[in-house]
Amino acid sequence: MTKRSRRRLDQDDPLCCCEYIDRHGGRSHMAACCCDCEDLDEACDRWMKKESQNPGSLSRVVATISDRLRVPWISGAQQVDLSLIPPLILLPVFLHIAALHYLLGIVVLTAIPIMVIWYYYFTHRKKGRTLFFLSLALFSLFYMFYLFITEVVPHGDVNHLQLCAVTAGVALTVISLIITKRGPGYVRPCPSDTHSTVTYHKPPPDVDAAYLNGEQHQVVITNHAGHPEPTDESGTAQESVQRRNWCTVCKVVRPPRAGHCRICGVCILRLDHHCVCCVGQANHPSFLLMLVFFLLTSLYGISLVLRSVCPHQSVMTALLYCPDVYKQYSSALCFTCAWYSSIVTGGLLHLLILQLINVSFNVTEREARLALREKTGRRHLWGLVVDTGIYSRGFCSNWTEFLTMSTASELSNPKPSDLV
Repeated sequence: MTKRSRRRLDQDDPLCCCEYIDRHGGRSHMAACCCDCEDLDEACDRWMKKESQNPGSLSRVVATISDRLRVPWISGAQQVDLSLIPPLILLPVFLHIAALHYLLGIVVLTAIPIMVIWYYYFTHRKKGRTLFFLSLALFSLFYMFYLFITEVVPHGDVNHLQLCAVTAGVALTVISLIITKRGPGYVRPCPSDTHSTVTYHKPPPDVDAAYLNGEQHQVVITNHAGHPEPTDESGTAQESVQRRNWCTVCKVVRPPRAGHCRICGVCILRLDHHCVCCVGQANHPSFLLMLVFFLLTSLYGISLVLRSVCPHQSVMTALLYCPDVYKQYSSALCFTCAWYSSIVTGGLLHLLILQLINVSFNVTEREARLALREKTGRRHLWGLVVDTGIYSRGFCSNWTEFLTMSTASELSNPKPSDLV
């Protein structure tokens, strides 16, 4: 019996903290991460012989490395997404380089937003999933807080009350993010359309596993392969609406304002947009609350840092003119981080303003894009407002509807299902 066969036979045994089931279905151990690397050996061998690589060889090497990059866990070693790593390494390196000289600071602080925007459009054009932006957002928040504790607070310019305020702001931002990540609100199949359910213990590759939280994945078999046929002429109008709202991927009739997220692979109730996660009916208010907490904490933290490194300048002018700030590396690093935080804060402030305008007109980001594409919406305020004129019922009524969107039924339901 071969070694691989023995590993397959032992899969029913409980996994220790360092064991896992690899992408080939075999039982493996983290200590053997450098063993049996046929794809990597073949690629290196062809490179040393100056031969061309086989089609797909590099993708197989990346898949092998991604599969074996894991951390110990109670129920077995958990896989670490490769997109989590670049922000953890590059952000501190770039910020420390930018603190060496003001010219380097200009170059680095200009290059970082350009690279992030390029990566954003690159991944969204391919509709690929990535944890890069979530990792960048969280690590930026915690790394700025870490530098605030280690570089600004020891100077004695921040009292205990101010430190508690910044700490509370960081904690509230993280709590709001956790609530937002619970789920946007998924479109469920009608019970009358459900024929049977098949349960899988691992999610398929086209469904985001983050929305399952490690739970079992269910595929629902519907009674019909497509949208229902009308029984008489009175059903023609209903068929037209169902045909328009029919999701060919999830095989379900979407309710009004719902949409299919091609990144997550599921239909979302009142889909707004995809950010660090899908933003929909169940988590849209908490998403706005997270933006508010982050912006308030960031603005307050930036003001405290500038008062510490530029005590003789006002907060408004210190960001643009702070003489002698580069004479000490510690103050230069704090000043660079204040600029980096200001750039991030400016981008999120623009997002928050757009979100508040959309809520005031009772329109989602997805509906605004569709209205512009179909030329059914009207632009106001230099293009900041796209009024579809469909769901708006006045400022107060729009905000009341937004703040009272029901989430109790969504949170009590199981995780999203595939419909076939």
